[in-house]
Amino acid sequence: MSFLHDKSYVVTPVPAAESGVAWLRAGVVRFSEGADHERRRAFVERTLSTVDLQSLRRPGMPVAVLAEALGLPRSVAGDVAVAARCYQPHVDVTPEADEAVARLVAACGGVWDEETANRIGLLVQACDATRALIAGVEPPVPVTRRVAPDGSVVEVDLSDAWFGAGRHECPGQAHAWALVEGARAFHRLHDDFLVLPNAWDFASAAALARAGFPAIGTTSLGVAAAHGIPDATGVAREETLALARMLVRLPVPITVDVEAGFGDVRSLAAELWELGVAGVNVEDGRGEGLADPGEQTAIVRAFKDAAPGLFVNARVDTHWLGVDRDSTVDRALRYVDAGADGVFVPGLTDKRDIADVVAAVPVPLNVLAQLDVRTLKDLGVRRVSTGSLLFRAALGEAVRTAQAVRDGVPIPPDIPTYGEVQSLTD
Repeated sequence: MSFLHDKSYVVTPVPAAESGVAWLRAGVVRFSEGADHERRRAFVERTLSTVDLQSLRRPGMPVAVLAEALGLPRSVAGDVAVAARCYQPHVDVTPEADEAVARLVAACGGVWDEETANRIGLLVQACDATRALIAGVEPPVPVTRRVAPDGSVVEVDLSDAWFGAGRHECPGQAHAWALVEGARAFHRLHDDFLVLPNAWDFASAAALARAGFPAIGTTSLGVAAAHGIPDATGVAREETLALARMLVRLPVPITVDVEAGFGDVRSLAAELWELGVAGVNVEDGRGEGLADPGEQTAIVRAFKDAAPGLFVNARVDTHWLGVDRDSTVDRALRYVDAGADGVFVPGLTDKRDIADVVAAVPVPLNVLAQLDVRTLKDLGVRRVSTGSLLFRAALGEAVRTAQAVRDGVPIPPDIPTYGEVQSLTD
């Protein structure tokens, strides 16, 4: 720890280079000392001073959120991740990492200068360390390296150091914590009691957000049926992603029903996280039966591995399908061990059964709105979802209104005006 404050122990020097990761290392504040460090740090501090911390307190991949705040497209996050794997001077550089740096320079305006290097450096610094902070790993960076006066390289154990500590104290600590707050915002809503309405398109989600709901979910039945395809058959991946891309424009966290994961779970998780989605709901029902617990555990773990900040709500379909109800708690605990942040048991309506699951499972329990919400809150439930209820209610109301027009009777009152609906897209 003392090495961090000793001026005779310097950061690992890196040689100058014309391009690629070597150029990036040579130009960033992270691997510099003296006048170079002071000049580059001043640029980083000026850049960070233009970033509103509130703009970072948004769900989603921290690198993508920070990129957007810096005026870059969120899509650069993938290249940042590739470059970050080879960022440290002791790591061999891959051709893929060099190519990623070239694309990042192009995204920053195409100039291979010190300012561009440090803009990219900010994004790289927001990669692994911030990811670790979100996952609750302390310290987020376990070791660092310094060169001793005799030229030897010393590994410095950071287990007793605070985040960003040292002679070169991190200038972006407040920004990193703001990114963590954004990534964890949806998680914190489960600290109390969350009523989560489920939308099926942009207008329904925007209307619910305007009505004051602090977060919005999607309903897989609504999304699938609105596109003329069946629910729970794994064919609505693109429709689900398309809706997610629209919903992340809203000022509230979005969680997405992904049925059983749509196959390639890791790529789905990474894409949703990069978009800014806060959570997913993934079910273990398979048709009229249940997935093997080991198979479903692997799916939950894959979601968390690919996107540690994503709130994974593991759905247990034992009560929904009326199959093997005695395995409910065992399945829930397996999914929690795999990283699930919450457990959803639709069809769980018996008060004693609800209380038993709450007592046995160490993460928030989510049920459908099949009992009075005050009763559910008293039983210890943390989240109540509407599932497909709102979609089905809207269909019913649409048919009743059409019938009223046809039959010459008064139409239902309180229908939103054209202007009110139009304003949802503002």
